[in-house]
Amino acid sequence: MKSDFTLAFNEIVELRALPREVVMDALSQALVSAYKRDANIGNNQRVEAQIDLTGEPHIFLEKEVVESVESDSTEVALEVAHQYAPEAELGDTVMVPVQTSITFGRIAAQTAKQVILQRIREAERDALYDEFVEREGDLVTGTVQSVSHGTLTISLGRAEAVMPHQHQIPGERYRPHDKVRAYVAEVKRNTRGPQIVVSRAHKNMLRRLFEYEVPEIYNGQVEIKNIAREAGHRSKVAVAALQEGVDPVGACVGMRGMRIQNIVKELNDEKIDVIEWNTDPAIFIAKALSPARVSDMLLEEDLDTGRTATVIVPDDQLSLAIGREGQNARLAAKLTGWRIDIKSVSEAAEKAYAGLQEPPLDALLAEMPDLVAEVERIMEKKLANRPVQPEEFRTLTEFVKTAERRQQAVREAGRSTRRAAMSKVRDLVPDRAYRMTIEELELDEDINRALARIENVGELMVRVLADAENLERMLEQGGAGEDAMEAIRYALDDLVILRAGEPEPEEALEPAQEPVAAVEALPEAAAETVSEPAQEEVAPPVAALADEEEVMPAFVEPEPVPLLDAEEAAELERRAKSAGRLKTVGDIDDEDIFDEGEGGEAEQGKKKAKSKRRELVFDEERGEVVARRRRKGGRRRGDWDEYLG
Repeated sequence: MKSDFTLAFNEIVELRALPREVVMDALSQALVSAYKRDANIGNNQRVEAQIDLTGEPHIFLEKEVVESVESDSTEVALEVAHQYAPEAELGDTVMVPVQTSITFGRIAAQTAKQVILQRIREAERDALYDEFVEREGDLVTGTVQSVSHGTLTISLGRAEAVMPHQHQIPGERYRPHDKVRAYVAEVKRNTRGPQIVVSRAHKNMLRRLFEYEVPEIYNGQVEIKNIAREAGHRSKVAVAALQEGVDPVGACVGMRGMRIQNIVKELNDEKIDVIEWNTDPAIFIAKALSPARVSDMLLEEDLDTGRTATVIVPDDQLSLAIGREGQNARLAAKLTGWRIDIKSVSEAAEKAYAGLQEPPLDALLAEMPDLVAEVERIMEKKLANRPVQPEEFRTLTEFVKTAERRQQAVREAGRSTRRAAMSKVRDLVPDRAYRMTIEELELDEDINRALARIENVGELMVRVLADAENLERMLEQGGAGEDAMEAIRYALDDLVILRAGEPEPEEALEPAQEPVAAVEALPEAAAETVSEPAQEEVAPPVAALADEEEVMPAFVEPEPVPLLDAEEAAELERRAKSAGRLKTVGDIDDEDIFDEGEGGEAEQGKKKAKSKRRELVFDEERGEVVARRRRKGGRRRGDWDEYLG
């Protein structure tokens, strides 16, 4: 007959779905806490508890082996210690079983109960986390419990998950007790249990649905190469066969479209295009733009804009290729990884015809006079709004192909020249520069965004040395501002260059400081605070890198030169304000100018933040206070610039 302890123990194990060892460890810890509380045992003395199968507890207490026992709670005689540890000697510590009362006191029992509940809750949270972290990236089915502020709370049985608004399919409506199938996007450990985020808008949900519905994908005969999805509207899936004789598109569609229809129905009638993947980018892009037909395609890989595909389509296919609000072209670009520029035959022909008087298209007048004359006749016909026959459209298509390829050849020749110039200076840039990220230069955010296509500082140095004109154009197109190139040069000049063979500095180098030009104009009290300029070597400008053999950069942060202490600066500012003579002029921003009329909290916060980057100096020649502000990027003209009015 099972004891009450065994029945209760088994009930906890089954109800909480926990391993027996975890529950047994919780009970042991509870007994230890209860005994310590009941017997007033300190934390420095080790206590262990064991529970046998009958539920009988056994508590062991750490004691020191001595000849004569003076304190029974901390000491044990040598003869008694040999019964539990035969090799024990005087001065050793051994674990000795102790006799306890059948029942603990009320406080000790309450402590044991709290420890048991706490341990079991912690074990249950860990078990739930381990269970769902293994299911991350898989599909789960749950029941909607509540909808609050657009966020769904879904019951997954023993755990709860949330589906934020951005992870829901647009147009779907959810009500309590609805069954929902979702993708486990993220599982985080939390003090209140695992935090599970599920999604129906994630593109990998479409991948998992294909794996469940298409056996060839699950078995590895067909592979999903890429997915481009706009949840609730349209998706494109690129598939490839890994086994000969298998039709990847037909396997995904299924007989009479049964397989793909099941997926469409699960995703609330979302349109899905299944496309066969191809190693040839031109063929793959043409298929990705389906159902539109493509007349011609030119592939280019530019240093600034990346990979671009210029697609020529018939006039009646232009809207179909672009799609509603550009959706078809956008999904095709995501699926293929190419930037796609779509043109109609008429549009491309008009542009090419208008450029016949300029190189490189001017050569067509002598090489293909008949084709040019026919194109001229067709263009006049179009201007007169007369119908154009299909044969005439084929003539325009042939003309567009010839003109586009001539222009592409010229652009490719220019890119080859740029690559050759950059390769000559690439070896002059130190290796460490190629391991530095653009963010380490501490440029403005707009410049960092414009330089997103440049991978590291080394490549940026190469561009500055050999491709400055195109770099300026890229910065301008990226909206980086007129002084972006100057800021980049200053930031690169501040890299300390070490010659090959010199040891790298173990500590950060102190910044080089230049004498302040206006020291003579300061009051005597302020002039005494100006530090002596450091006698360190400043890095040569980037333009001088071509004379270096092998160099190694290290970033140096300039430090401000102290001009006035805080009390003197505050006193000067107070006097200037009272006299109305405080000015900051030059290239300072409007928000930096002190104006007694500005009193908003936001403006005061801006002034306080800006004032941290300024020092106030009294100019005896003018008889007024001027502000010096630290320039961005550690410019070479000194750490501080004076704004003169």
